[in-house]
Amino acid sequence: MSSLRASLSGERIAQAVEDAGLRALGAGVSEKFSHYYDLLEKWNSKLNLTAIRDPEEALRRHFLECILCAQHLPSAITTLLDYGSGAGLPGIPIALCRPGIHVTLAESQGKKASFLREAVRSLELGAEVYGGRVEDLSVSRTFDAVSLRAVDKMQAAVEDAACRVNPGGWVVLLATAGTIELPPGFVAREQAIPWSQSGVLIFASRG
Repeated sequence: MSSLRASLSGERIAQAVEDAGLRALGAGVSEKFSHYYDLLEKWNSKLNLTAIRDPEEALRRHFLECILCAQHLPSAITTLLDYGSGAGLPGIPIALCRPGIHVTLAESQGKKASFLREAVRSLELGAEVYGGRVEDLSVSRTFDAVSLRAVDKMQAAVEDAACRVNPGGWVVLLATAGTIELPPGFVAREQAIPWSQSGVLIFASRG
């Protein structure tokens, strides 16, 4: 498997955030995103964490999309489950941008869960890794929000994720417009991702 190419500096990431019209990241956060990219580059030589090899494309499609998501999460959210976290997207960017949210990164593949644990440790995140299937989480574990991005069998995952959402909570999707049917009881608003042809953020609230 190929590794990612080159690297992304904190300065480049901060400039891209500004150019995209997003709010500036907090002190030291751009540098942590740079370190996160370096971790992805290192581990991608052993795991298929991402098929995107170009750093500028990774910056746009991975980091900026997830930063946009983090910045638009409702302020009342204090707990979030990142369903099928994989490379940690969007869970790790959310933890970096919104440290007041306790993020649980759920990943059933053991090697990817090991990557997530290393990322949490190295980036000093207030997050936890659950190395198993979300379906096997205790029924008592519910969250203010559940995020999903590039998950296998997305429609079934959305329906399962809905069971983990607290009353008044949210299912948060990074998806393609018109591809997901929400479970009953959820009301959605969509926000186009400005630099994507068909990508949207979907914030579905549970009544």
